[in-house]
Amino acid sequence: MRQTGGDRAPEPGWYVLTGRPCSGITTTVNALAARGYRTVPEAARSIIDERVAAGWTIERIRGDEARFQREILARKFAAESRTPTDAVVFFDRAMPDNIVYHAIAGLDPAEARRLCRGNAYRKIFFMEPLPYAGDYARTESAAVLKRLERELPAAYRNLGYEVVSVPAAPVERRVERILREL
Repeated sequence: MRQTGGDRAPEPGWYVLTGRPCSGITTTVNALAARGYRTVPEAARSIIDERVAAGWTIERIRGDEARFQREILARKFAAESRTPTDAVVFFDRAMPDNIVYHAIAGLDPAEARRLCRGNAYRKIFFMEPLPYAGDYARTESAAVLKRLERELPAAYRNLGYEVVSVPAAPVERRVERILREL
């Protein structure tokens, strides 16, 4: 098992990196993977990338946001069902994110909330926003970005999880901050 910089190895468990889009979540998860940690990619980005590769436009993919959010929830649930709980694993977002995304899409967040109850994350890392640089997959408005920034940490706290803020910084500093918190 990897060391955190001190003389102790991180305790097995699931750790989540979350935040509004374009907060450096995926970049940080990839940096953790490069250090040898097990990671689980973001479901939404995976779905979008698969569909774009199949010739879909982002408008077609996101045209029915409710359907898209339900698919993300199902993909996350399947990924978490396959992930061992006795290893250190970093998730690029997790099930509780869907509580907020379902509400934004006009869906009842109760299903997402119900599916979250069985999950036990050791710690949640909220990635403070970086300057927004949207890309082909990110279509969120400024108002939605603000709402996500406010409601994502609250969703995890409401489920009883500790949320640690990770300030905007170069990726290696963020990785070191996260590893110190394990």
